Formats: sequence, structure tokens, C-alpha cells
Amino acid sequence: MELRITIDVFSGRENPVVVLTGKQATQALDRVRPARRIERGEPGGLPESFLGYRGLVIEQVSGRDRKLPRTFRLAHGSLMGPKLAHKAQDETFEEYICSTQGPFKKAALGRSFFKVLEPEIARSRASRLSYAERRVRVPMRTLCRWAPLYEPNWWNDGAQKELQNNCYNYGCDHRTDTFRMESGGGQPGAAADAIYTAITSSAVTAAAQADGLIDRPNANNKWPNEGHLVALVIWPGHHGDFHWYRKGRTGAWSHKPGSTPVTHLDNSGAAILDPRKADRGPYTEFATFMVVMHGHIKVK
Repeated sequence: MELRITIDVFSGRENPVVVLTGKQATQALDRVRPARRIERGEPGGLPESFLGYRGLVIEQVSGRDRKLPRTFRLAHGSLMGPKLAHKAQDETFEEYICSTQGPFKKAALGRSFFKVLEPEIARSRASRLSYAERRVRVPMRTLCRWAPLYEPNWWNDGAQKELQNNCYNYGCDHRTDTFRMESGGGQPGAAADAIYTAITSSAVTAAAQADGLIDRPNANNKWPNEGHLVALVIWPGHHGDFHWYRKGRTGAWSHKPGSTPVTHLDNSGAAILDPRKADRGPYTEFATFMVVMHGHIKVK
């Protein structure tokens, strides 16, 4: 048996992954078997499309236990997946995996990563208790015909397009299907051999410029005369990350957190009319607006 476990926490960068085999994999599955169904009104997990910690993604690569889906999510003790909305048999399993005592201790992440992860998990746990989709009036008519359409169903296929494209792919409206590959796709600057060397506003902006994006720090949420507007935000710190939003034809913004589905909502469940004012979870630093000129950029 082979089990792949991902700490689903980043949007732009690749997430930490560990593979369990044999007895270790079997014991892990025993701990995450469904215990009881989550009752209506009881807090469950977070929506998949959420910035910051989204739980563990558990994939049965081989030797599948048919009592569980091939791929499912464990977040704050709740199991989510096809025909799955249960509490895990061992609700402490997640804490074990996300600690220095778990299997990720061999992944050379460093103790500082887990020091960052611990408060992020706590923030995520608190957020799920208050999360609710809010009704916000969003313009429905087309106001900018050259901006990208909001077509979540095109990206949210549950397979290649959704899993192998990240926030940078979506922001640039450029599908590469390389995000979770060993090549490390969907990274600013990779196509120009000028990938960022630090997770800072200046470094990621410069890398995106190398790919052909145009920096427009004074765009003030207004459409350009050509191309479409995107916004870069940063989760600051050594183990931080970057994230991209894009402005659509109606004036509303949308985004794609990592390998999760495209959404037009922020971390509070509100529609995004200005990414500077949105609830962005740990991505507290607004870096800049940029312009994507259609047909004039390269993304690897």
C-alpha cells in the first residue's frame, strides 16, 4: 500500500508532500477511518478554495482501501470527499502529521516551518467557525469586454486543469498543467529562467516581469486599456508564499488557491471587489497590481 499525504497550505509554491508505504500507510488509514457523520449545523472542514491551511490531502496511490475515496481531505478532524462528511476515527492524526514528530520530519522542512504552520492551523480552525458565504451585490453585466470571463467550471474539473494549475496560471489565464510536476511549474520567472529567489514583493514582481507581465502599482483597481489586471499578494516570512488574483469582465475578482477550485469569494465568504480590501488570510501584504498582455507572456 502507498499513501501520499500533502499539507495543503500554499497557493503559489508547491506544498510539502510525504509518501507512506506498507505498514505505516495501513496504520495511517486506520486512524482516519470515518467515525460518525458530521451533523447538520455542526462545523465541518473549510471550503477547499481558501487561502492558508486547508488541511491534509490524502491520496491512496496503490492498494486502495475501498471504504475510503481514492482522494479525500482531512481538516480539523473532519473528513471530506465523495460521499464523505465524517469525523475521523482519530482526530489527533492531523496534529501528529503536522508536527516535528510526524513523517514530515524527514522532509528537511526545518523546525521553523512547523513553528509557522502551528499558528496558521489555529487561525484556519477559528476561521471555519465564522465562515459563511455572504450575499454581496456584484455587477452582472460586462463592463470590460477584453478582461477574462469568470468560467470556474472550465478550471474546476477535479482533474488535470484543477490539480496541475495554480494561482499564477489562473491569474495569467495561461494553463500549463505543470504545477504539481517535478519541474515545479506555475512559478513566476521560470519560463524566462529568472525565477524568484525570495518570497518578497520585489522578488516575485521582478520574476513576473521577466515572464512579460507589466508592473502597474498605481492601477488603483482600474482596468488597463489593453490586457487584464492581476494583483499580487504575499504571505511574508521565510516560509511564506505568493498568491495572485485577476479582475474579470464585470469588475469582480476571482482566484485559484493552489490546486483547489477557482472561486470569486475571499476567506470570509465575501465577493472580491477589491483585493486590497479582501480577507486574504495569511497573505497580509499587498504587493502590486500588474497587467497581463494577452499573447505576450510566457508561463512555464
